[in-house]
This record gives sequence, structure tokens and C-alpha cells, in this order.
Amino acid sequence: MLVRLLLLVIMVLGTLGLAQSKPKVGLVTINLQALFFNQVNDGAKKAAAEKGVDLVIVDGQNDPAKQVRAIETFVAQKVGAIIVLAIDVNGIRPAVEAAQKAKIPVIAIDAKVAVPPASTFIGVDNYKAGVEIGEWLVKYVRDKMGGKANVGIVGALNSFIQNQRRDGFLKALQEAPGIRVVATVDGQNVQEIALSAAENLITANRNLDFVYATGEPALIGVIAAVQSQKVTDRVKVVGWDLTKQAIEGLDKGYVLAVVQQDPYQEGYQAVLNALKLIAGEKIPAEILIPTTIVTKENVDKYRALFK
Repeated sequence: MLVRLLLLVIMVLGTLGLAQSKPKVGLVTINLQALFFNQVNDGAKKAAAEKGVDLVIVDGQNDPAKQVRAIETFVAQKVGAIIVLAIDVNGIRPAVEAAQKAKIPVIAIDAKVAVPPASTFIGVDNYKAGVEIGEWLVKYVRDKMGGKANVGIVGALNSFIQNQRRDGFLKALQEAPGIRVVATVDGQNVQEIALSAAENLITANRNLDFVYATGEPALIGVIAAVQSQKVTDRVKVVGWDLTKQAIEGLDKGYVLAVVQQDPYQEGYQAVLNALKLIAGEKIPAEILIPTTIVTKENVDKYRALFK
């Protein structure tokens, strides 16, 4: 009887020890509305389930200050690692530096926080991909429209990465003097605001040929705007991040090209590399995930993701 009791105690203590050794990783996202961020979360959750990680996700609600407070809370809780999709890469830096001082590794997804204080960056080269979608549009205008067009931009001026996408796009357009950017409006990374901004852009510029959207909320807003303004026959759309609405637009011909990332893989790789850092392993300072420009010709391979 005594032996059985001792064995039971040993088993319980062992179980507690395993529970205590389960690594905890905090993930600070931008919002829980955009499909992109939820796909990042899905990838992170999958890796966490496979590797026995206690993953805690905090919604930043599009507020840089809330992201800072979330990181500070994770530091106080002494989590094993922190993953962050930063709204403001400069404003968040002091909190990331505090994590570094506490010897808590930080992985930046999507938006690059300087390394150090972050331990690594996982995501895409937003500026380069912005250049690439811009070059795609320049070629389209040259081949289909004689090299002349008027373009509007719906961005998110509070988002560092979306400003990079805008700047890369504008860089490519500098090589095409016949393409004129008539206005840039701020969708603030919120679908409803982007819709209103896009409607105002279209109304104020009757000669508009294209609208470039720098992120998912902006792209959905622009698609809704060209539909509501009944201008799908003359205003074409290019932008970032596939959605069901974007695929429908590609099929109907008023969405021409969309930069597609792999947010699921970004989240998955972030958790795997967080575990490596917790274990004291060295990882690259930058892990780039490829992008694809999706058009009507290659959209079929993505349909199943957005049913």
C-alpha cells in the first residue's frame, strides 16, 4: 500500500513538472478582424499544438499603445518568448528592448523591428513586393493602355509596413512618366474606413483608372467601393492579400492582381523558431517568406483557401 502511494506521488510530481516545463509564448497581433492576422494565428496555433506550447494571443485592436502594454505584461509574466506583428515599429521598440533586457526573445512577424532588439524577423520584403506589383501595373498600362493611366492609392498611414508597400509601388511608377498618381487616401487599416475613403477617392477623380490597396482591409474596402459606385467597368483594382471578395473580383475582371503572402506559414514558423530561441539555439536574423502576384491566370490554386 505504501509503495503504491509513493508511486502515485512520484507520478503526480512528474506530471506537475511537465506542466511547469511547458513553454509559454505570447503573440501580440494587430487585430482579430482581418483574415490575414487570423491566418497567422491559425499557423501559430497549429505549431503550438504540435509542440506542446502554451500560446497566448492578445488583440492589439489597431492600437500601438495596447501592443506596448501587451508586451510589457508578457515581460512581467516572464514568458519564454514573444511574437509581435507591430503597428508602429518605432513606438514598440522600447517594449521590445525591455524584453531583450529580461532575456526574453522577441520574433517580429510581418513588420520588421530592428534586430536587435528583436531576435529575428519573419515575413516578406514589403518594399520589394510593393515594387513588384508596381512593375506589374506599369507593364499592364504599357501593353494595354499605351502607357498612360491615372492611379489612386488607399493605404493605412498608421501602418509602417503598408507605407513600405506604398513607397515600393511609387518607386516602380517613377519609371513610367505616363502614369499619374492622383491621390493617396487613408483607410487606417479598417475596412469600413477604407470603403469610405475609396468612395471619396473615386467620386473626386472621375478619370481614375486604377486603385492600389496596400492591405486586406483596404482591398476589401476598395472592391466594395467600385461596386457601390458602379464603376467596375472602368476602375480596376490591384492590391494586397487575397480574400473571397478579391477572388470574385479577379473572376469578373475588375481586380487585376493581388500580392499574396503566406500568413499561416509565418505564424507556424514563428512558434517553431520561438522554441529554438527558448532552447538557446541561434536562428537567422531574417527569415523571408516568398510572395506571389495572383492574377486571373493563377488564382485557381488559391480558391480552396477562401471558400
